[in-house]
Amino acid sequence: MTETLISLISILIGILGANTTGFILKKYSFGVIGNTIAGVFGSIFLIKSFGRLGLNPLVIMQNGTFHNFLFIINCIVSFFGGSFAVILISKLKNKMNNNNGE
Repeated sequence: MTETLISLISILIGILGANTTGFILKKYSFGVIGNTIAGVFGSIFLIKSFGRLGLNPLVIMQNGTFHNFLFIINCIVSFFGGSFAVILISKLKNKMNNNNGE
C-alpha cells in the first residue's frame, strides 16, 4: 500500500462513519450528500490532528514496511472523525438557528 491509498481509505472510512451516524441518529443527519461532506472533512481533520502522534500514512508505511496496528488505529480514528463531524455540525447548525430566532 502507498501513502496515497492509505489516505483515500481513511477518507472513505470517515464517509462511512458519517453516513452510519446519520442513519442511526436521524436527528443529526444531513442526508447522504451532507453526511458525506461532513465525513470527508471530519476524517481529514482528526487524522491531521492525530498525525503528530504517528498515525499519518508516512509513519504507517515507514521504510516500505506496512504497520498493521497503526493502520487499524488510523481507520478507527477516521471513522470517529466522520461521526463526530456530523454530530458537531448538527449541533452548530441548531445553535445558529436558535440564536437567529431571538
